[in-house]
Amino acid sequence: MTRDEIYSKVQEVLIDALGVDDDEVTADARLTKDLGAESIDFLDITFKLEQEFDFKIGQGELFPDNAASNPDFIKDGKLTPEGLTAIKEKLPHVDFSKLESDPQISRIAETFTVDALVSFVERKLQTANA
Repeated sequence: MTRDEIYSKVQEVLIDALGVDDDEVTADARLTKDLGAESIDFLDITFKLEQEFDFKIGQGELFPDNAASNPDFIKDGKLTPEGLTAIKEKLPHVDFSKLESDPQISRIAETFTVDALVSFVERKLQTANA
């Protein structure tokens, strides 16, 4: 499956899950800020991606879980250098470079773009076919 085909299917999932128009689902659209996704939507998106691509997504594999509750990773509302390193390792499909200059924990959700979902699916499919 090509990246364009994956993008098209991810776009369909997001249109269905979030009730947005196809022209809103661009590669750099942020799930929360631009497409209006809320925490419950992340569960729906995960479920729909599993159905669409016929693979399982483990807890914390696509979106971070419990990062904010680890005292080694968060201090004064910001990701520590250790926290940033850990989240980058756990979620290699997401570009966290914008958090390096301003690691506010509240900004983590802004890093999840349509392109990040496409990259995740692409990696997941490559692993399944390896």
